[in-house]
Amino acid sequence: MILTQTIDTPIGLMVAGAVKEGICLLEFADRKMLNAEYRILKKYLETGIADGNNIHLDNLRKELDDYFSGKKKEFSVPLVYTGTDFQKSVWDELIRIPYGTTRSYGKQAAALGNTLSVRAVAGANGMNKISIIVPCHRVIGEDGNLTGYGGGLWRKKWLIEHEMKYSGKPTSLSLF
Repeated sequence: MILTQTIDTPIGLMVAGAVKEGICLLEFADRKMLNAEYRILKKYLETGIADGNNIHLDNLRKELDDYFSGKKKEFSVPLVYTGTDFQKSVWDELIRIPYGTTRSYGKQAAALGNTLSVRAVAGANGMNKISIIVPCHRVIGEDGNLTGYGGGLWRKKWLIEHEMKYSGKPTSLSLF
């Protein structure tokens, strides 16, 4: 069973989901794709969804509190991906983008070994169901502009500025 609960954050209500192996969902409650994500989770994990709690959700709450207060830069909760092998490789590479930095979709594709896969990388980023922890918000357009974010560009900007502030790097978003 996928156990879910809501978590209030400085940038809005989020829905978190976990199975006994780890976190499989962290998404903004107002995301239009949330119902589609539920269907994908139920299909891949071959189970249902219900309100509930487990140790992973308790740990996630603590880690998110520390993240939003600027104390935590990396998460340690175990993750359970539900997607294709390619999507999983993209999500693994997202986690390698250092806190407080951004990377273009082109550089993300190059890091995966295929500079021609920019659109596929962008598509996989969009299918990420574990926001913030799998930091798809750190990927920006080639020209430095903010592009596509399921949680809304205002949240993407907020998350990047938040991480820049606590990373010790300049907090100017003049490149956006």
